[in-house]
Amino acid sequence: MSLLEVRGVMVRFGGVMAIGGVDLDVQAGEVTGLIGPNGAGKTTLFNVISGMQEPTAGSVHVSGVDVTNEAPHRRAKRGLARTFQRLELFSSLTVRDNVRVAAELAALTNIDETVDNLLEKVGVSDLAEQTAGDLPTGSARLVEIARALATGPRLLLLDEPASGLDEAESDRLGVLLHELTADGLGVLLVEHDMSLVMHVCDRIFVLDLGLIIANGTPTEIQHDPKVLQAYLGAPS
Repeated sequence: MSLLEVRGVMVRFGGVMAIGGVDLDVQAGEVTGLIGPNGAGKTTLFNVISGMQEPTAGSVHVSGVDVTNEAPHRRAKRGLARTFQRLELFSSLTVRDNVRVAAELAALTNIDETVDNLLEKVGVSDLAEQTAGDLPTGSARLVEIARALATGPRLLLLDEPASGLDEAESDRLGVLLHELTADGLGVLLVEHDMSLVMHVCDRIFVLDLGLIIANGTPTEIQHDPKVLQAYLGAPS
């Protein structure tokens, strides 16, 4: 059974079809990529999956349960967590307290130990006492991932997590994603860093103008003519 099953999801804003009937699934222990040009509908689809946008049609199942009409906090209790393209940290709190808030809301045990382990896992232990609002973008994104992990998810949605990361941080993110999936977590990754996507993803779905135009392994996607034309820059 898939951790995530998206079936026939459509989103219409007035006369504009933002998503035109998308099928997508994410398996435990895998990184699934979702790529496509700007405006393709990736963040809208993320919002549908996480409960922040009601679909015009279609369904979303998490671990076999239909969550299409459930609120975001209900989905979070079912093991879904996400990060945002636009950072959503508590800017006045320290890095440690940002992660601690999530751990407390999730009612985790051994909260102090869990927070310390997560900060180390994402590589920001040395920033634990810094105010989140003072962090550079790359570090803040890693903190946001740690905060998402503090809820104890089974399914993690990452919206452009490498944006603002330097090369070393991006490499660390790739290692982290492999470590997370080795522990059984399922990851859905939206990212424009094609080097990262091709390195870490087990499968990739390509979204263009609200439609899935291809899906497959990184090698298959790299050689798909429709993808080359629509996204990777090959001439038509």
